[in-house]
Amino acid sequence: MQADEWSPPPVLVTVDLVILTRREQRLCVLLVERGEGPYQGMQALPGGFLNHVGEEILDAAYRELSEETALGPESVHLEQLGTYGDTGRDPRGRVVSVAHLAIAPGLPEPVAGTDASDAAWIPAESVLSGEVEMAFDHHRILVDGIERARTKLEFTSLATAFCGELFTIAELQQVYEAVWGTALDTRNFYRKIQAVKGFIIPAGTGRRTTGGRPARLYRAGSRTALSPPLIRPVPPTAQEPAGTEQHAGKEGK
Repeated sequence: MQADEWSPPPVLVTVDLVILTRREQRLCVLLVERGEGPYQGMQALPGGFLNHVGEEILDAAYRELSEETALGPESVHLEQLGTYGDTGRDPRGRVVSVAHLAIAPGLPEPVAGTDASDAAWIPAESVLSGEVEMAFDHHRILVDGIERARTKLEFTSLATAFCGELFTIAELQQVYEAVWGTALDTRNFYRKIQAVKGFIIPAGTGRRTTGGRPARLYRAGSRTALSPPLIRPVPPTAQEPAGTEQHAGKEGK
């Protein structure tokens, strides 16, 4: 008896985009309001299905970015974040998503495209806290994207890209606080920054006045990988109870 001819299972492929920027000293994520089902009217990450078998995944990611937000490759650089394929993640069938991440300063206001009713920058904390409910498993994807961004600030000079050409230590600290989602001790932060040679360099003798006191200006140095890294402080929920030896967390070490 001849064996039944094998046929590949029906699996659909999509791309989802985690686009992060800093606006008004807050980490924000680009979300779209779904204009059609499933989850019509809910917030979601920009994304969609591959157009055809021959479309490259990265090309599909940039196409969806343009169609849903009017942002192009000249605005953001996409890197692959991860693959998400849990069964039941999409009510339309078995759908595997290849998520991409972009972290960039000064991104313009998005414009909703063909598949979205609206597009806007939303404070990341509003989504992480559950205040903004997201479609599909996009909350999980966003959490992973933000964690990647936070790690990048620990090990790379990415934070300086969110500052102007000249900046103060306080302005650089504000970037770290926005992305990490926690306040930092100013003296400890200054000490750690100064320990990474080539990360930032003094901008000559230039000074400017902030709050009545002169503040030294810096510019980004040539170092792109930070050694030693700027380790994040342990979030309060992950620390030991007050009064124990570990209560200070990483930031105090």
